Amino acid sequence: MRIGIDVGGTFTDVVGIDDATGKIHYAKVPTAPKSPADGVFAGIEKILRIAGATMDAVAYIVHGTTIGTNALIERSGARTGLITTAGFRDVLEIGRVQRPAAGLYDFTVDNPPPLVPRELRVEVAERVGATGAVVTPLDEDDAVRAVAFLKDRGVEAIAVSLLFSFLYPDHEQRIAAIVRDRFPEADVCLSCEVAPEYREYERTSTTVINAYLTPITRRYIENLEVGLSKRWGDVDLRIMQASGGCMTAATAKARAIQMVNSGPAGGAVAGSFIGSSAGEDRLVTVDMGGTSFDIARVTGGAPTVTADGKFQGLPVKIPMIDINAIGAGGGSIAWVDAGGALNVGPVSAGSEPGPVCYGRGGMRPTVTDANLVLGRLNADYFLGGEIRLDVERAREAIATEVAGPMNMEVEEAAWGILRLVNAHMVKGISVSSTERGYDVREYAMVAFGGAGPLHAAELAFDMGIRKVVIPPYAGNLSALGLLVSDTRHDFVCTVMKTARSMDAADLTARFTKLETRAGDQLQREGVDRAAVETQWSADLRYEGQSYELNTALHRRGLLTAEDVQRLADDFNDLHKKIYAYSSADEEIEIVNLRVVATGRSPEVMLAGRDGGTEPAASKETRTVYFSEEGIACSIYERDEIPVAARLPGPCLIEERISTTVVPPEADATIDPNGSIVIEWGGRAC
Repeated sequence: MRIGIDVGGTFTDVVGIDDATGKIHYAKVPTAPKSPADGVFAGIEKILRIAGATMDAVAYIVHGTTIGTNALIERSGARTGLITTAGFRDVLEIGRVQRPAAGLYDFTVDNPPPLVPRELRVEVAERVGATGAVVTPLDEDDAVRAVAFLKDRGVEAIAVSLLFSFLYPDHEQRIAAIVRDRFPEADVCLSCEVAPEYREYERTSTTVINAYLTPITRRYIENLEVGLSKRWGDVDLRIMQASGGCMTAATAKARAIQMVNSGPAGGAVAGSFIGSSAGEDRLVTVDMGGTSFDIARVTGGAPTVTADGKFQGLPVKIPMIDINAIGAGGGSIAWVDAGGALNVGPVSAGSEPGPVCYGRGGMRPTVTDANLVLGRLNADYFLGGEIRLDVERAREAIATEVAGPMNMEVEEAAWGILRLVNAHMVKGISVSSTERGYDVREYAMVAFGGAGPLHAAELAFDMGIRKVVIPPYAGNLSALGLLVSDTRHDFVCTVMKTARSMDAADLTARFTKLETRAGDQLQREGVDRAAVETQWSADLRYEGQSYELNTALHRRGLLTAEDVQRLADDFNDLHKKIYAYSSADEEIEIVNLRVVATGRSPEVMLAGRDGGTEPAASKETRTVYFSEEGIACSIYERDEIPVAARLPGPCLIEERISTTVVPPEADATIDPNGSIVIEWGGRAC
């Protein structure tokens, strides 16, 4: 048995897979904001109880967490110092001299302040040139003074980022030795290890973020390990990465930055897995939980991965699934501003106190309250009846906070809340697709999260998306994604040579060195070297361009001049596909080489459904609002619907951890893998 745990802002989702029988168990428990580990332990106990198993049957646990993300949002990471090359103290402040894209024309918007204030950034005398040759040796007395200075100012972590250290790491490694000798209680992070590649600002920013998060994530993992050990003895704990792969807990303690967005990454991996099962390899995945709405794009059966992303406006140079997260979840609070206009989010009620209808002290109406008032949620069947929702409290809150100030009926106000949050989500999807040149009408949508199936069909209709797939275990799909993910590590080195001057033997040697490091890393983590799969790719650009495109090599091993030429040709084709032009006569630069190494996880099989096309019997009928007017709707139990049976809308399909809304003029069917497929009027959306 394997267990996946995704800690969200409102609920902690748990999935257990019995590899002997293929049976999948799932559960939700409230997230404990003050002590997320307590929610993890409660979730494990619950899933073991449901499965009728003990921890002795568990091979390993994969954990996705928001602790790093929350620390960046709240600026609650460790007090961090930075040691850098003399003359480069202000690289974090200078950046790229660009304004935030979202506030390009807003003079009140500025870039986020650096995580390390200027008084904690220290210079040391040393210099390495652009070829990797030492220009000025490291002044060790200077380094000792820098470490003492930061120690006196009470930092918990030290980031070290020196000029061209990715070509010559010795100076950074020597400073690390001094830190461990003179200030052993501090965590030290080196840019030559965290992000050993070209671009000084992004490399420094990535190293600083890693240092800023390392103390809190390390303590969190250690607390988890201690708690697991006290309860169940020796447990194999693994951590999800932003790249969509997992790593051991020991590795994660030094790679804190890889844990940011790990939960949403699990959702994107699971979404691509579901899409492949449904025969779709071009997808928009949407994960609507209690706090956020996470959007990812899947092309060619895999989530889009970028090495030039941002966390909370801060650049990072690590491979990560390209996820756009906005503040639009079931717990997003509805409010009326001073001008009398309705707003929804981005502030969320979270798990404490949660939506008003939870009865835990919440006073401000949320999207969940609006769905309940409009009949889209069953007050007696939320989490299978574990939580009884209070309809009257939800109505009173919407009446007081929204309907009254806007002089409208409660149902009208609730419908306005849904339409507005849907508009926010449509805009978020557009940012990840249409605004980047991708036509969403060519994509299918996979929707999940506790609230995703409630809104997915209407979002798809608004955008012209052709098909909506609601997977099994939709409310816990991100946790399932943790178990679908493979053990993964990424390795990179900077080359900065033109394709014409690149010797094929040299290129082979560089790739082989990275692949050897990758194999060694996975072997240390218990993956059989024979089971390791690797992929080679390179970051290329036309000479003079500022940014690169990652281009895959078609084969590994001993490369030839023809392979180098084919790499350049593939880059030209990719450039034309993305930017609508290419220039085969221009000089092409090979900037970075990348190797991705994966150790495959056991295959997960979705339980097939029995055949039969007889219509399912509805379990009840109730009034559901699809505008300001209510409509009598049939309510179905998901597990009772036979495969291939067609359910005409409007109707609701309920299950223990989510509810799917099928609007008027839409139809729903169950595919052989148990997914709900929604189409409009007998055609794809």
